[in-house]
Amino acid sequence: MKDLNGIVRDSLHSVAPEVDFSGLNRERPLRDQVELDSMDFLNFIARISKETGVRIPAAALHDLRSLREIEEYLRGSS
Repeated sequence: MKDLNGIVRDSLHSVAPEVDFSGLNRERPLRDQVELDSMDFLNFIARISKETGVRIPAAALHDLRSLREIEEYLRGSS
């Protein structure tokens, strides 16, 4: 499997290709930094789930705000 950072970066670029991943703050909520509507965010999470094989239930979405939180969730679930 690719590194989690690469999977998250590629997944974000699949729904928001204009985003400069290197300029994002890993601690701040992603949706405060990037214009993602609800569908884009769900597509982003679905892509991550597909690439990692980690099932991400809807109930977990409120805990996946920042890049750090997303990667921690994936590490804890693999």
